[in-house]
Amino acid sequence: MDRRSFIRNAGIAAMAGAATHRIHGAQRTSPNDEVVMAVVGINGQGRSHFNDFCAIPGVRIKTVCDVDERLIPRVQEMATKLTGKQVKFETDVRRVLEDKEIDAISVATPNHWHSLIAIWACQAGKDVYVEKPVSHNIWEGRQAVKAARRYQRIVATGTQSRSYPHIREAIELLHQGVIGEVYMAKGLCFKPRESIGHKPNQSPPDGLHFDLWLGPAEQRPFNENLVHYNWHWFWDFGNGDIGNQGVHEMDIARWGLNKRDLPETIQSTGGYFAFQSDQETPNTQICTYQWPDEKVLQFEVRGLYTNAEDDILIGNLFYGTEGWMHLHQNGYSTYLGRKNEPGPSGKPPDRSPTAYHRENFIQAVRSRKASHLTADILEGHLSSALCHLGNIAYRLRRTLQFDSHSETFPGDEVANSYLSREYRYPFVVPGKV
Repeated sequence: MDRRSFIRNAGIAAMAGAATHRIHGAQRTSPNDEVVMAVVGINGQGRSHFNDFCAIPGVRIKTVCDVDERLIPRVQEMATKLTGKQVKFETDVRRVLEDKEIDAISVATPNHWHSLIAIWACQAGKDVYVEKPVSHNIWEGRQAVKAARRYQRIVATGTQSRSYPHIREAIELLHQGVIGEVYMAKGLCFKPRESIGHKPNQSPPDGLHFDLWLGPAEQRPFNENLVHYNWHWFWDFGNGDIGNQGVHEMDIARWGLNKRDLPETIQSTGGYFAFQSDQETPNTQICTYQWPDEKVLQFEVRGLYTNAEDDILIGNLFYGTEGWMHLHQNGYSTYLGRKNEPGPSGKPPDRSPTAYHRENFIQAVRSRKASHLTADILEGHLSSALCHLGNIAYRLRRTLQFDSHSETFPGDEVANSYLSREYRYPFVVPGKV
């Protein structure tokens, strides 16, 4: 059997299996039904997934999946402390997706795995909570949206600000015209980062399944600067800080502008300053996006030494025809007219935004209504795509023109080559989901 036939037949088999599981999922309507979950990726954000989902009544974490077996003792200690029970541990997500008892998975792997796991999970009949950015490139993000719709799965994005009450309140005020018509939003990601230095290539440590860690990415030797965090700063795996911390603020900026499409014009400048290291992505980056109606989104990454902007290091500023808004995790304020007279303001509740957001996902899993999600996969795709567009403009060092309908750069073959990647078999994002 040739490779193309193998992939096609494997996809048909996965779809057949998903059809049976979807019938069961569609019948889940009672809020008392147990939701059985797996957490995929446990070294970083996955610990927060585990903690939050364990705290929701009626949710049981059956399995933790990570390519690093060295994490097993930590996982079992965490599971025992939170649930009084041990969990199953897997290293290959494909075995997790074969488990028909699992209703949903949360994905906290490196970025280059996000879309593929989400698509595989939809095909296997699972609901998905996938961390931001939902994709490593624009094309695969759209494929994840298509998979969610085709298999009628609940697929949420890990942009938790969408569920945070005071941020929801602030955005609603913007949409109601509290500062007039919003014509510009600015996202700020001022997060100091130290040099990652230089590390030699070497053999992977015992217990780390490095081939699985690489997954869809090009084959390369193991390097300690990749596993477990600094992959963010390599183009094959991460998307820089604009696609790391910054995607949260990018999402809020687009939300405040009330944009459900992608911009027409993209510019980006910056560089990697101060250090000499293995890092490929910029630590200083300024992006400007403009839509056909001339509304503007500005985004800035400062990874070195900096002042705050109106006391904000991580957050957003919005500018309207009648005033402006200061918004971040600790609250929002509005200022109106030439005299900057104080307008409506608000503070956050005592609970963390992730608790609200993961509860929202479980509520949608139980109701079987994607419309109940505060951050559906489409929202995640659009905000992630903004980050990718900024990075493409940065890497090409020129202004780009983009068509939101086709999600391509018309007549620009070089820019279009950045929309997807060469996938390493068998970790291939399917052309037809």
